[in-house]
Amino acid sequence: MDQVRVHQILNWTPSRKFKALQSILGFAIYYCHFIKNYSNKISSLTSFLKKDSNFPLNEEALRQLLKIKDASTTASIVSHLNPSLHTIVETDASDYALGAALSQVSESLKHPIAFDSGKLLPERLNYEIYDKELLGIVWVLKSWRSFLLSISCSFKVH
Repeated sequence: MDQVRVHQILNWTPSRKFKALQSILGFAIYYCHFIKNYSNKISSLTSFLKKDSNFPLNEEALRQLLKIKDASTTASIVSHLNPSLHTIVETDASDYALGAALSQVSESLKHPIAFDSGKLLPERLNYEIYDKELLGIVWVLKSWRSFLLSISCSFKVH
């Protein structure tokens, strides 16, 4: 990431204004594929963007904004996919979001290739946790299909 941009993010102070929240979430969307568990980090903040939300932001929402700030400046450095390396797909499901990480092992070190996350649709919030976990696996296999078809060896799903 550009050092000027990192400096701007580090000097950013959280605001309780609606436009400031829109601006920060808009910025975070740009970097969402580099931030692990992005959907978990923003889920409580997106509710403030709804028409009948309670504004201004509460203390918990301000803490979440600071977590996004930290994650944006310390995001993992992702590598390019190497089709000949051992590949790992890790998925996770929470009460309200799905998350995934695509990694490869090189010289006994695990390197991230991509991250993805998404908020569960309202009709899927009532799924049992094992159904949410399976939904996460199906979702990420569809999402990263082109990556996974290009590798020359098998991959593991965790």
